Amino acid sequence: MIAYGDHIQVFSGNSNPAFAETICKELGVPLGKSTVTTFADGEVSVSLEETVRGSDVFLVQSTCKPVNNHLMELLVMIDACRRASAGRITAVIPYFGYARQDRKAKSRDPISARLVANMITAAGADRVLTMDLHAAQIQGFFDIPVDHLLGNPTFVDYYMRKFPEGEYNHDDFVVVSPDVGSVGRARTFAGKVHMGLAIVDKRRQRANECEVMNVIGDVAGKTCILYDDLVDTAGSLCNAAKALVEVGGAKEVYACATHGVLSGPAYERIQNSVIRELVIHNTIPVAPNCPCNKIRQLDVAPVFAHAIAHIHGGTSIAELF
Repeated sequence: MIAYGDHIQVFSGNSNPAFAETICKELGVPLGKSTVTTFADGEVSVSLEETVRGSDVFLVQSTCKPVNNHLMELLVMIDACRRASAGRITAVIPYFGYARQDRKAKSRDPISARLVANMITAAGADRVLTMDLHAAQIQGFFDIPVDHLLGNPTFVDYYMRKFPEGEYNHDDFVVVSPDVGSVGRARTFAGKVHMGLAIVDKRRQRANECEVMNVIGDVAGKTCILYDDLVDTAGSLCNAAKALVEVGGAKEVYACATHGVLSGPAYERIQNSVIRELVIHNTIPVAPNCPCNKIRQLDVAPVFAHAIAHIHGGTSIAELF
């Protein structure tokens, strides 16, 4: 059942326009005409160059770096569509920034993920579509529906093609969680690729730095696949890979993560690490002329396009999982 007319319109901010273009190609619709710029003092300026009255509007914008600029672009775009009488506004946020600030780690800390959720709702969004939130409970921060896509089916398909069971003995492979907090998603992934599970136990000293302490599980002589939801400065990932080889005696290490934030020294660290290949999704664009030849991106825009089609048609997106 179509609740908001038969007209889908997709607009993009400046965070990942190529991603939005691919979504439109999959849907068979043109990318909406709009101008998203900034004034000389940094204020965001949005101009929709076609009518959205009564339309089912989807705004594609990852809140990746510069996070605050892209978040503000999204909020202003939502407000512009609301004031232009859009039938429904869905914020398509492939990567949801601020998701790591989902709780009070110490006294007087903010819960910034909840604040961002409130801002998106207050701006006028009717629905949110995202992928692999750092903490799935963030869905509960919103008072509007949230469709939470999973990145692991794409990784499962990739690794089952790369290491098919007919040619490789999956008993010689281990999926590794880089920390205790990621065990749940790593366990699910390991079950789907029919591999064992191990955990890297680490003690974090300060933000973006960690000290690897131990490897829980048998990885000796095995091929390891580190699995996480995002890679930021890559310190944790590279230290975990090093521990797997030096402490656990792993044969080789691959890695995958849904979101390649890749801040600061990330590219250099990955290039100089024992990791043979890092596979990420294109929810965040990789820097032009990427200085690291170990990084491979998988396209999940078609997954978002299928989800948009289901949302527009009022049908379940469960088949995407």
